[in-house]
Amino acid sequence: MKARVPQRGPFFINTLKMKIAIQGETGCFHEVAARQYFNYDDIEIVPCSTFDLTLSTLTEGDADFAVMAIENARSGSILYNYTLIRESGMKILGEHTLRIRQNLMALHGQSITDIKEIRSHPIALAQCMTFLNQFPGMTLIEAEDTAGSARIISEHKLKGVAAIAASNAAEIYNLDILASGIETYKQNYTRFLVIGNEDKGNTRGNKVSICFSTSHKPGSLAAVLVKLAELQINLSKIQSVPRLNGEWEYMFYLDLELNKNTKSDIIKRVLSKYTSNLEILGVYFKGDMLYES
Repeated sequence: MKARVPQRGPFFINTLKMKIAIQGETGCFHEVAARQYFNYDDIEIVPCSTFDLTLSTLTEGDADFAVMAIENARSGSILYNYTLIRESGMKILGEHTLRIRQNLMALHGQSITDIKEIRSHPIALAQCMTFLNQFPGMTLIEAEDTAGSARIISEHKLKGVAAIAASNAAEIYNLDILASGIETYKQNYTRFLVIGNEDKGNTRGNKVSICFSTSHKPGSLAAVLVKLAELQINLSKIQSVPRLNGEWEYMFYLDLELNKNTKSDIIKRVLSKYTSNLEILGVYFKGDMLYES
């Protein structure tokens, strides 16, 4: 019997319980995204403290897939994760877009006026500054994880301390939500990528992620973009990341949307003579739905 990942792509693995590596602790937004994407309650979440450990858990065979944030609508791209994915040898097999709804939570029986300290991941804190600025007397403490902050408050019975995290973290760690939806921008979406071995994915899809470098000549990048336009391929995102070779060269990461008459293999064939270090990072189906956390 095989368990199937039933969402956007026919992935099959030979296990009854899929292991999904995520960055963060139980109850974090990565877990929310993973459970929504796989639409599968009987999965085992493998929490990892860093994105490096998330991918090494996958490459070492201790997880079947990984779910990693790649960009947020307000704070932009996580540049480091582009390099991690490329260097891991893994492929992008899917994507999932989640609205990040931040919540202030603390031990039972407390109100906002009792709170003297708020802990959360620095990005979560930054996303809630309009709300937090109403309470100048509160001390903001940066932590490694949103859900981890909630867990510590619960385990150590920390009164006067609150965390900012997903609503399911409050349920898991038995905390009260003192204020919900405290993020400044309500269109606060994060795009997550599903990463895995190429043989667990497929070569079908309407979206392709690639990376390459170009020569230091005028028009080098423009030539690539012209070719994509000629193929009627929509460029939905382009991101440059330094190659860290001391010569200020860059890798370009592109997300491309294919029309129904274009096969993904034409991209490498056409662009190879205009680029160097060209690599297909993944062929997958575009995540058209926006999910609530």
